[in-house]
Amino acid sequence: MQETKRQKQVGQLVQEELSDIFNRMGFNVTEGGMISISSVKMTPDLLEARVYLSMFQIKAPVEMLARMNERMGEIRRDLGNRVAKQLRRVPELTFFLDDTLDHVFKMEELFKKINEDDKKQKP
Repeated sequence: MQETKRQKQVGQLVQEELSDIFNRMGFNVTEGGMISISSVKMTPDLLEARVYLSMFQIKAPVEMLARMNERMGEIRRDLGNRVAKQLRRVPELTFFLDDTLDHVFKMEELFKKINEDDKKQKP
């Protein structure tokens, strides 16, 4: 089912505010890597936000996700303070790893290998 206009608006608002919160908390650049919010998907009732995180050069992304979940109360409280005028209720946050970037790198490697194999086969 496609997202409604309101879902997209609230998702964009949550994404912008979370990006600022992550920046303030030091999550955006950590351990020599970067964390960014690739997208936020809202449920139709706007009570849950599924936050997809892209982690670039983070050695242990699952552990980083666990650290973020430990600070969920603080993150949600800050979000509530920022969106109190726009939303009636602060959505529950659920973090997911977005592995799109890893998939892109794997695909590029496969294409390079295919091109090299083609060059070797042509006399």
